[in-house]
Amino acid sequence: MILNLLQLSSPALPLGAYSYSEGLETLVENHIITDHQSLLQWLIQDLKFGAIRLEAAVMVRAYRCVVNQDFNQFIYWNQWSTATKETAELRQQSWQMGNTLIQLLVHLEAVKTTANQNLELPPLKNWVEQVGKPCNYAIAFGLGAVYWNLDLKNALLGYLYSWATNLINAGVKLIPLGQTMGQTLLLQLHPEIELTATAILELKDEDLVSCNWGLALASMAHETQYSRLFRS
Repeated sequence: MILNLLQLSSPALPLGAYSYSEGLETLVENHIITDHQSLLQWLIQDLKFGAIRLEAAVMVRAYRCVVNQDFNQFIYWNQWSTATKETAELRQQSWQMGNTLIQLLVHLEAVKTTANQNLELPPLKNWVEQVGKPCNYAIAFGLGAVYWNLDLKNALLGYLYSWATNLINAGVKLIPLGQTMGQTLLLQLHPEIELTATAILELKDEDLVSCNWGLALASMAHETQYSRLFRS
């Protein structure tokens, strides 16, 4: 269901993702990221070792929990995701986007004509009631991917692609970069996104680790940064 994938991973989805820079604003302010090449390297390192790798792995587990109708593990991974957020800013971003996506999915359920026909799924509200609030974004995305009949690999690619698109758009505004360079960066990331998705699908639970101190420090500094374009 390619149209479902495009809609769920679209930057136009009204979740407020555009209002967050995930520490990028501080990195630009401190001249750590100064051009397209330094932004590209930052994003590649995050895909290989950072928080997005962990978040995407949680999305995969949420997807599998819904397929298996395992409410207990679904709740567990939501709590696990919250516990691994290193700053209040990152936690609030995940909660705000997750809660908004859950509300949107429930609203759209009544008009969705391409719901998953391969599984006998309970009403979407059952999952919403079980997980409660706050719901992390990765959890909500995994839930939506199953109900919108997305293949797991494609859903994972869409999740990573939407993350990359958001941060590149932030970089275009902050560095600043031209729109053409932003699209060039996104195209350069395609191989890394593909490799990361393949690796994430093979990760075992005990392999869910990240090297994330650069992002954590940037996010903490952003919370008190004097002048900000992006939400804190």
